[in-house]
Amino acid sequence: MVGGVLTAGVTGILWVFWGPSAVVPGLVFGLLATAIQVGAVVAVKPVWGAPFDEFLGRWSLGIGLRVGGVLLFVIAVVLDRERFPPLPTALGYLGVLVPLLFAELRFVK
Repeated sequence: MVGGVLTAGVTGILWVFWGPSAVVPGLVFGLLATAIQVGAVVAVKPVWGAPFDEFLGRWSLGIGLRVGGVLLFVIAVVLDRERFPPLPTALGYLGVLVPLLFAELRFVK
């Protein structure tokens, strides 16, 4: 739910500054960031407090998901720059992912 609210807020801000062309990248990459963060939390929650080796493997999976989101950003911008302009697309992704990343501890415990 927090990711949806962040996505809506970031998309609204993007719309104010870039107009209607920023709505699609804001929504798509905001929702992608939310899905990635949910996947990362689901991966690490079962091993929270487990031995470091187990925890590190699951934590690395979450990092890999986030890097995968960056790769999807690059692919979207390169393949369809008109629909996914670089700055609104990056802000749609990072504007949702970073706050959720800082709030991750609340969701894991």
